[in-house]
Amino acid sequence: MPAAARVLSADWAARGTRRYGDPDLFFPITSSGPALLQIAQAKAVCARCPVLLDCLGYALETGQDAGVWGGTTAEERREIRPPTHPMSSAASRGQDEFPA
Repeated sequence: MPAAARVLSADWAARGTRRYGDPDLFFPITSSGPALLQIAQAKAVCARCPVLLDCLGYALETGQDAGVWGGTTAEERREIRPPTHPMSSAASRGQDEFPA
């Protein structure tokens, strides 16, 4: 399914394993301490989910910055998200696009 269609049509979510459990499981308060067990449990649910890739794609395309989506944490998604345009990245750091 094309990326734009996946974002606009969330019918994949209705087929997700997550719908059978506690939605709070997928949104731990923190990413350390006791929340690590909660994250592991959420990822275990994701591992057996038939729409894992659709869920991950949705999270990446829509910039979900909290919770476990497609078997990944927000930190993991930041690491795999495609880099932004080099010019905007340099500008956001207060650097020129080209070194002097």
